[in-house]
Amino acid sequence: MKKCLSVLLIALLSVWAMAPPLAGAEETIKMATTTSTQDSGLLEVLLPEFKKDTGIEVQVLAKGTGAAIRDGEDGNVDVIFVHDPAREEKFMADGFGTKRYKVMHNDFVILGDPSDPAGLKGGHDAAAALKAIADQKIDFISRGDESGTHFKELDLWKKSGVPMTKTSKKVVKAGKETEVTFEAPEGPWYLSIGQGMGKTLIMAAEKKAYTISDRGTYISQKFGLEKPTSLEIVVEGDESLFNPYGVIPVNPAKHPHVKVEPATKFAEWLVSARGQKVIADYKLKDQQVFYPDAITLN
Repeated sequence: MKKCLSVLLIALLSVWAMAPPLAGAEETIKMATTTSTQDSGLLEVLLPEFKKDTGIEVQVLAKGTGAAIRDGEDGNVDVIFVHDPAREEKFMADGFGTKRYKVMHNDFVILGDPSDPAGLKGGHDAAAALKAIADQKIDFISRGDESGTHFKELDLWKKSGVPMTKTSKKVVKAGKETEVTFEAPEGPWYLSIGQGMGKTLIMAAEKKAYTISDRGTYISQKFGLEKPTSLEIVVEGDESLFNPYGVIPVNPAKHPHVKVEPATKFAEWLVSARGQKVIADYKLKDQQVFYPDAITLN
């Protein structure tokens, strides 16, 4: 009798283990995203609304865009939410993503000390501003971390006509240390620190230097802290400072273990009227930070 009960128990446990999750059971996906979506506070509003609608929990790994994209390539996450269209397109072309969804945009601003030694305040030409900083050899702090912000900054330096020099640094890719090379300005006035946006703003303020930031993180540092940054916006409004974001579910053809269905639900929710309205309604100190790109809201 005991033997029969044991056999029955084993059979029941086997059936239970193979059964699909109960309807309404909580599901979790992993997302690699940029520090700007987290530091701006957007995710604190966005993800609870998504979970409320779908029951799906999103675990966030916030880092520079380059590192976030590598997480997708390595299959460490189910979805990436980043802001570097050129590298997002390469991610897709290399077969790592199922589809790129245009979600939203914000913009970058050039920041400086209130004394504004380069005389940039009120300007709207980002490349000209950077050239003035380089010509006068005034300290500039670069994130230097392969983030979307870092690569936007390097692109603006190229447009400025300032001489660039090849620079190499080591990063971890696919679990291995790899050397990457990019071109950047050279000189003691140009400081590449390999840090996120928050620490970059702190160092720029301490050194009374210039830097580039996404607007959302700047607003949170300027108006959302007990000890706000002393940096001020000196250049804004140039179209070259616009910053589009895309979301891409990781392709199970590359990494069979990824949760492509809930990841796709997340992407489609972001570009739905519901998700786009949450993005549009999000404000920091009464200032809109992100603008929907998927649909037009009345």
